[in-house]
Amino acid sequence: MKLGYTLMTEQSGPRELVRYAQGAEAAGFDFEVSSDHYFPWLASQGHSPYAWSVLGAVAQVTERVELMTYVTCPTRRYHPAVVAQKAATMGVLSEGRFTLGLGSGENLNEHVVGAWPAVEVRQDMLVEAIAIISELLDGAILDFQGEHFQVHNARLWDLPDERVRIAAAVSGERGIDRFAPLVDDMVAVAPEATLVEAWDAARGGSTGRKIGQLPICWGPDEAEALALAHDQFRWSPHGWRVNAELPGPVAFAQATTTVRPEDVAEAIACGPDLERIVENVKAYADAGFTDLALLQVGDQRQEEFLEVAEAELLPRLREALGTDGGDA
Repeated sequence: MKLGYTLMTEQSGPRELVRYAQGAEAAGFDFEVSSDHYFPWLASQGHSPYAWSVLGAVAQVTERVELMTYVTCPTRRYHPAVVAQKAATMGVLSEGRFTLGLGSGENLNEHVVGAWPAVEVRQDMLVEAIAIISELLDGAILDFQGEHFQVHNARLWDLPDERVRIAAAVSGERGIDRFAPLVDDMVAVAPEATLVEAWDAARGGSTGRKIGQLPICWGPDEAEALALAHDQFRWSPHGWRVNAELPGPVAFAQATTTVRPEDVAEAIACGPDLERIVENVKAYADAGFTDLALLQVGDQRQEEFLEVAEAELLPRLREALGTDGGDA
């Protein structure tokens, strides 16, 4: 299993994110993923820089780690033809280290450019977007007339030597049936073997990466770490179906008033106990995931966490998983 680090744009500024990315590579992480938001989930997180600028800078201060959007929505804030151009440019800048992770988006970020469509419409839009992006990344001169998007005489003039891989975020059978045949890799945030099995079945075999994400809140004091996780990450237990629909940080604050610290503690390993992190990572490995990005909650202890990851956590994880760095 490859072990990754999350560049959480909602909780850190752009210069800090670039510094953390460089530190994560030095610490021994195999890959790095970036969120792509217009708003933070909660106002206490306090940030939301433009992810693509950050990733371009990260590509220049790193040499080895793979990079990825986790995930970007190519249907509302961005036209898919423009996403294809951005992905190709990242492929060139990173010298082939970039994967384009796509999803149908959240109201939190996409409402800034207009009304938020129903989930069925969003998935229809994503199917069209993937078709456009795929053809452009293949080097086509493209004319496309769909129900949601039009493209006229588009071509990407700067393509990487190796085609950019595309991953799609899924949470259930409907998404898997629609997107698995169209992309290379799977993104999911629950360690469920049924997701992996359904994905492989839809693709006709075990192919591509299955890329998960695990929030943690490492810190030397458990109570302090739990308080931080509750302050900044209490939105996460609601799940995708709720989180995709709420329109902004105020709505997330209102929707999470009944989420208790003990609810967050059940979902997120908080404090200095590395063994609980190891056990949570193993759950993804046991479910068949090939890649897992750790997400350290809060900006406050990122550099301390990277030191601990290099000295203790990554060696423990690789021993427990029976892998060396970079093994899938």
